[in-house]
Amino acid sequence: MSVKFDRRNRNDLRRVLVVDDEADIRELLDMTLARMGLAADCAATVADARQLLATKAYSLCLTDMRLPDGEGLSLVRLVAERHPELPIAVITAHGSMENAVQALKLGAFDYLSKPVSLDQLRALVKSAIDLPVREEVRRTGGPELVGDTAAMASVRGIIERVARSQAPVYVAGESGSGKELAARLVHQLGPRAAAPFVPVNCGAIPENLMESEFFGYRKGAFTGADSDRDGFFQAANGGTLFLDEVADLPLAMQVKLLRVIQEKRVRKVGATSEEPIDVRIISATHQDLKEMVAQGRFRQDLFYRLNVIEIRMPPLRECREDIPLLADRILDRLARGAGRPTPAMTPAALDALRSYPFPGNVRELENVLERALALLPGDVIDAADLNLAPKADQPGDQARIDEELPLQDRLDQVERQAIQEALERTHFNRTAAARMLGVTFRSLRYRMERLGLKD
Repeated sequence: MSVKFDRRNRNDLRRVLVVDDEADIRELLDMTLARMGLAADCAATVADARQLLATKAYSLCLTDMRLPDGEGLSLVRLVAERHPELPIAVITAHGSMENAVQALKLGAFDYLSKPVSLDQLRALVKSAIDLPVREEVRRTGGPELVGDTAAMASVRGIIERVARSQAPVYVAGESGSGKELAARLVHQLGPRAAAPFVPVNCGAIPENLMESEFFGYRKGAFTGADSDRDGFFQAANGGTLFLDEVADLPLAMQVKLLRVIQEKRVRKVGATSEEPIDVRIISATHQDLKEMVAQGRFRQDLFYRLNVIEIRMPPLRECREDIPLLADRILDRLARGAGRPTPAMTPAALDALRSYPFPGNVRELENVLERALALLPGDVIDAADLNLAPKADQPGDQARIDEELPLQDRLDQVERQAIQEALERTHFNRTAAARMLGVTFRSLRYRMERLGLKD
């Protein structure tokens, strides 16, 4: 039996179902919720919880993982099937992260570890009770994923479903495919929309500064630390921390990040105690994390913590039918920013865009259109105005040149050409060029110095 939620009933909106076989835990949660102005119904078994769910409406369910007559996971499945708008959080024993991850995959909103931290409980409850805010966010607009293909529709559907959860999200996809946009949408459609969204490029932070940048530091912790400073986690507290190019994190930092995710606490550099944080983690990289795990370059336990829910962003070549719509939206935005009318595109120009492979995906499409708009003498963009690189002639020309050079010179020439093209496509933004090439910022800088390349 499914209970239809009536959002107009304030009593229903302020009622929480607590399921735990330990009387002292039920009492602790009941008292804490009461101080927050929330009523609680308590159940000691799965059967009791099922009966309450069938007869009453709730705005949150908190359940222990181990109950006398079954597993809390069965309640997670029940809620996902019959009460999809009800956020459910699980309470796990210390060190049972595998159970928590499994619950998140089944649709749990979040998890708490025993012994229950009241600060973390309050933060979880506030996030859950505010879930309906995502409807207001959706109506006010914001970033959007444009496209009518099945691949883009699937991505939007996944984002809608995961936004209401607090589970870590991993966004996979090639450089320029819109991974950060997907992360922002997950944030803005969820209960943390009013809180900060903090994007971090993990490949652009020097290794010796990572700990202080992520966790902050106390005054006097090291030379130059003349005052206390918050890190990325403190800046994102209550909101979302987006770890872009997470594959570039060194192994030592991966260990520290794993502990923060598990314990939900951070210790500033130079501090003697930890402080609780309430942050949702979304990570992304263009690299194959599974392959990196197999090679020992990325920790397996951290991979499973980050990859609770995966969103794969399709490359632009898999969504060619969306290119005209994307081009229209991008040109309109660029033209408005330049204070000029939006130019039209000829059928030949659209055909050229559809047939181009776009190794840089949507980011490259935007660069192509921005360049065409800047150099356009009239108000119509033709194929020649796009200045797309020829595809058929380059490989042969390159091969004829290579045959006349020693092996190392050939390799250097190919590497130099790839770096130059990436820099041109990104308007000489080294960080963006490094992403497009699939290397770290430090690696790109070293290669440019070795090849004698300058901006």
